[in-house]
Amino acid sequence: MVSIKATCDGSLSSINFQIAAITFAEKWKKFNSDLPEWLWIDCSNRLGFAAHGVRDGYLSVQNVFFQIQRSLKEDYGECSSLNDYEEPFDIATLTTGDDGYWYDFHVVYSSSYSVPVLYFRARSSDGQPLNKDEIEKNLPTGSAKVLTDSKWTFITQEEHPYLNRPWYMLHPCGTSEWMKLILAGENPAIENRNEQYLISWFSVVGQVFGLKLPFEMLKSVG
Repeated sequence: MVSIKATCDGSLSSINFQIAAITFAEKWKKFNSDLPEWLWIDCSNRLGFAAHGVRDGYLSVQNVFFQIQRSLKEDYGECSSLNDYEEPFDIATLTTGDDGYWYDFHVVYSSSYSVPVLYFRARSSDGQPLNKDEIEKNLPTGSAKVLTDSKWTFITQEEHPYLNRPWYMLHPCGTSEWMKLILAGENPAIENRNEQYLISWFSVVGQVFGLKLPFEMLKSVG
């Protein structure tokens, strides 16, 4: 039976997360074939999960390249209208080159908050890891403002729950609240509710980095 808990309070159970994550990876591959694939990393042997028949793990996508553009003022002059041009760092690409950054993203379930969490790390083209200030500096302008103004979403550094190393993450303290708002108008009886949850969730958190879901993927459930 499909749980409707996600529609009621904005949270997601660990079992439903695992099901939704695998489906999300399949749909990403179908609709984002030009970007690296999301893979389910199975950690079922961790802490005896396999013995209880529980699948434990997380989603991972590696080596997403973001092309860095020069500032628009530098390209078009101080008097040019910036409204005529796209924001820098708008979308992830696979273009190789020296002027950009490489990101790894993991979607991990938080048992404390009962929501998915986006973990990430970044490095420059020479392999040097980026610190928090460097990451925030190169976010899209709109994303940086949201992170500054929002009480729900902010970047912090935490130990990765599976890798036991420090990674950056979008803190999940307000996730259930804004997911509750997003799902408030949804019909709780429709099929694929949990799949819709993860797609709706990523359509918000992905845009912090310029990762936008195709319209076809957004409309692929329901």
